[in-house]
Amino acid sequence: MRKGTKRLTGLMMAGMMLLLSACGGGGGESATSAAGGEGGGASAEPITLTMMVSGTKAPDGQDFVIDILPKLVKEKFPNVTLETSKLPDEQYMTSIRTKLASGQGPDFFWVFPRNASLGVLDMAKAGYAADLSDLEFWDKISEGAKEDMSYEGKPYGVAGGLDYLGVYYNKALFEQAGITELPKDWPAFLEASQKLKDAGITPITLADKDPWFIQFGMYQVAANMVYPDEMDFDTKLQAGEKSLSDPKWIATIERFKELYDNGYVVKNSLGLGSAQAAQMFVDGQAAMIFDGTWDYATLTGKGASEFERGFFALPANDPGKPTYISAATAAGFALNAKSENLDTAKEVMNYMFDGESELFKAWVDSNNSISVYEGVPLNNELFKEVNDSYLKDKNSVYFPNQMWPTGVAEEMEAKFAGIIGGQGITPEQVAEAMDKKFKELWKP
Repeated sequence: MRKGTKRLTGLMMAGMMLLLSACGGGGGESATSAAGGEGGGASAEPITLTMMVSGTKAPDGQDFVIDILPKLVKEKFPNVTLETSKLPDEQYMTSIRTKLASGQGPDFFWVFPRNASLGVLDMAKAGYAADLSDLEFWDKISEGAKEDMSYEGKPYGVAGGLDYLGVYYNKALFEQAGITELPKDWPAFLEASQKLKDAGITPITLADKDPWFIQFGMYQVAANMVYPDEMDFDTKLQAGEKSLSDPKWIATIERFKELYDNGYVVKNSLGLGSAQAAQMFVDGQAAMIFDGTWDYATLTGKGASEFERGFFALPANDPGKPTYISAATAAGFALNAKSENLDTAKEVMNYMFDGESELFKAWVDSNNSISVYEGVPLNNELFKEVNDSYLKDKNSVYFPNQMWPTGVAEEMEAKFAGIIGGQGITPEQVAEAMDKKFKELWKP
């Protein structure tokens, strides 16, 4: 997903990969001598590495990618200057493709798992991402995370971690509305939303002006409607045995639509961008927001209202059935296959993930994703309950767009936005458009 797809996108961990970002073109001299670190010597030639990532600068003034990474890289490799930049998600997706296609891409860039938009499979097939098999830390990364960033058995990206989609909520507003326990199924979630609405509280704020935000709710519903009884649905879809116009997907779209039909989503959500929706939540103007673990820093930041946050998996399940968590390997960093400083960039990446350096420690401290690096504990207690449930029950489903060609999720977003905007589009039409786009784009 951007973030999820899209941005499924574990941004800090991904950010760590950012530190690796370098700019250039391919090959290079030996990493140690080129980097000029311990053993490199003061006479090593100056090298500038560039990194481009998606996201916004951390609100506390100490952004890992912008502020911390360049400083720690310079301390370890005195002759290396790391220049980093962050672009809003949509701008990043457009800009990085253009730069890579023109041969002007950064040395390090943000990449998504599997078939997601800007996914590692596309980037490897296109020759943009470098083979990272020779990096030294693979035995410390979970096998699943490595596989999700691999193409034909070779890793082309380092995952930032594991990300969950879920519901950030305002405990004070829940209490004010008389909600004494978290809902365990879809009817209970609708009931809780109605209580909030009846209390004069906006139940949910969503940033539907940013199309990819629609995925944050849709995929959580799909995790409970499409996949529990058919985990290989997308494999069958790719084989031509299933369709995205399947009744399960129509039911998923209908269920998500209920939140808008009942007035539980903030009015004019199509006019709200991600920053505005997040601000509503942190200011205490809405009780819930659907988002991922990667946005922890933003959604726990200071606002106009002080309150305790909570986080739970959206219970889109029917009564009596378990809630499935929407969980997937986070975005991470790839190295530009055409970088002139590829060896140096790899040396920096090895340092970042060596398990003991100051850079590694800083990455762990700032990473919002659930670590997939051996021995690293859960960083944020807010996610403990969901993480414990994931580890215990394994009731989880990846973000569906990781199995679709780029363009299908975007079609879903555009058509569902038509529902939100009152254009008379039906769930059946959304599903049919998704399936048509999949068949048009899927190439086995």
